[in-house]
Amino acid sequence: MADKQAQLNGAYYGPSIPPPTKKSYHRPGRGGGGGCFSCCCGCIFNCIFGIICKLLTTIIIMVAIAAFLFWLIVRPNVVRFYVTDATLTQFNFTNNNTLHYNLALNITIRNPNKRVGIYYDYIEARALYQDVRFDSQTLGTFFQHHKNTSVLNTAFKGQQVMILGTDQTSELNKDKSSGVYHIDVMLFLNVRFKMGLFKSGKVKPKIRCDLQVPLKSHNGTSPAGGFQTTECGWEYRWIH
Repeated sequence: MADKQAQLNGAYYGPSIPPPTKKSYHRPGRGGGGGCFSCCCGCIFNCIFGIICKLLTTIIIMVAIAAFLFWLIVRPNVVRFYVTDATLTQFNFTNNNTLHYNLALNITIRNPNKRVGIYYDYIEARALYQDVRFDSQTLGTFFQHHKNTSVLNTAFKGQQVMILGTDQTSELNKDKSSGVYHIDVMLFLNVRFKMGLFKSGKVKPKIRCDLQVPLKSHNGTSPAGGFQTTECGWEYRWIH
């Protein structure tokens, strides 16, 4: 009995009972399968973007080649504008801010191109002094053939009220003292180019002629040897 009691009072180490296994349940969330979907969308986007880039590159190359071939065939040259003669017989600014003027111009247009003709659908000439417009004239329309020179005649005559600032009045006094007036003439055009049966869209060139025009005296003489032929500069933009 004593031995049995001793065995009962002693520590007993038996095999441990394993805890119950926890069952895991897979609960798909809202984004179930999102990885595959994102991957597919990314691949599709990359493919579309690559196709667009290749297409744009091909178009750019084709346009460049077409432009180069056009240049080789046509060899376009810049149309040149000149004021070959300017006669100023009156340019008097009175105390009541009124300008009395009489200015006549000969404008030469040279088309040096061998295969390109030009339609001048609209021509407006504006006369300015110290960036202030004092007159404008609308000239006749015409077609200019290739390798052709055309001459336009226009005249600005009358009076116009002009408000000049201090600096502008100072420049006017300098011109009056020298007898040579710095007058700007602007040409506003609507033109189209023609090559064979092809006609371009409208272009709106803006021509600027910076002139130094001597005032003729009553006996017909001019200071500084008279007017010198002046080449004009031009820029253009396409319109719809």
